Amino acid sequence: MAALAPSRDLVERVVRETVFREMARRPGVPSVPQLVVNSSARHMHVSQENLEVLFGPGAKLEAHKWLYQEGQFASTATVTLIGPRRRIIPNLRILGPTRNLTQIELAITDAVQLGIDVPVKMSGDIAGTPGGFVMGPAGMLEMREGIIRAARHVHMSPDDAAFYGVKHKDLMKLRVVSRDCTTIFDDLLVRVDPTFKLEVHIDTDEANACNLEAAERVELLR
Repeated sequence: MAALAPSRDLVERVVRETVFREMARRPGVPSVPQLVVNSSARHMHVSQENLEVLFGPGAKLEAHKWLYQEGQFASTATVTLIGPRRRIIPNLRILGPTRNLTQIELAITDAVQLGIDVPVKMSGDIAGTPGGFVMGPAGMLEMREGIIRAARHVHMSPDDAAFYGVKHKDLMKLRVVSRDCTTIFDDLLVRVDPTFKLEVHIDTDEANACNLEAAERVELLR
């Protein structure tokens, strides 16, 4: 019985990685991109207008912890998210800097706790999504929409995109090998920008499912 030929994607990936590995040995040539995978806990992005509703006129976000992406940080500010039947999620962290829209990103477990059905969306795509009430120290904000489960995604620069042979909004796969199991996540959204560093974001439910903390190897696949 004849053996099955390897897929074109597999051949392209092996050739590409081999070429870059050989190029990396030459002086002055960039090495193979170093992939980072991080769990993204529930959080809020906020506009300056809405920040002032929650924290008062002239409020500014202050950095509590700097994140992997340049200029991004977990702020010192937290709020309480109120869902149907007065179910709440306290201590919801706001990420900075401020944005041009207000959005809350939850995992499925968070949505169940809150009592709402949260769709999977690309960040910023909030039309028709559920809303809720957000309570801050200075006031209450009514969000008519903007609560989502962010689609799992990978940030990458144009050079990283060229290495993997993908473009903005393409879909990839993430393979996580841990000591307990190997997990492959489909439909990993590619986000390309010159300011991005190579980093995958999955939510806390996904990180727990693949035992990310015990991961021995992570890999992006076409």
